[in-house]
Amino acid sequence: MKELGFWHPATLIATWFGVGLIPLAPGTWGSLAALPFAWAIERSFGAPALLAAGVGVFLIGVWATDLFAKRSGMADPPQACVDEVAAMWLVLASLPQTLLGYALGFCAFRAADILKPWPVSLVDRQVTGGLGIMLDDAVAALYAIGAARLVLWIMK
Repeated sequence: MKELGFWHPATLIATWFGVGLIPLAPGTWGSLAALPFAWAIERSFGAPALLAAGVGVFLIGVWATDLFAKRSGMADPPQACVDEVAAMWLVLASLPQTLLGYALGFCAFRAADILKPWPVSLVDRQVTGGLGIMLDDAVAALYAIGAARLVLWIMK
C-alpha cells in the first residue's frame, strides 16, 4: 500500500505536523510539543476548553493514526505522536495550570506511557488500529492524572 505524503492531512495530524518525524523519542517530542498549545488553549479559553480540545484531538487522531498506520504498514508507527498530544491535554486539563502542574503532568504521563502499567499494556496489545494507538495513551493519562494529583496532595 502506498505511503501518505507529508502534506496529507492524516500525516500532518498523526505526526503532529512533523514532530513525530524527529528520529529519537518521538513520543517524548510529541508530549513536549503539546505543552505550548495546552498553555495557549487554557489561557485563552480555560481548562474545560483544554479538556474538550483533548477529546477532539483524540477523535480526529483515531482517524488519522488509523490511516497513517495502514499506509505505513505498521500497527503503531513510532512517528504517530498525536496520541501523546491528546493524552497530555487530558492530563494538563486536570491539573493546576502552573509550571509545577505542567512538569508533574509531563513526567507522570511519560512514565505511564513508557511503563504501560496494566490495563494500559492490555489496551496496547488488544485494541488495534487508530483506536488502539490513541486509547492506550488515554488510559495512561488516567494514571498520570492520579500520580500527579497524589504528588500535589503530598506536597500540601
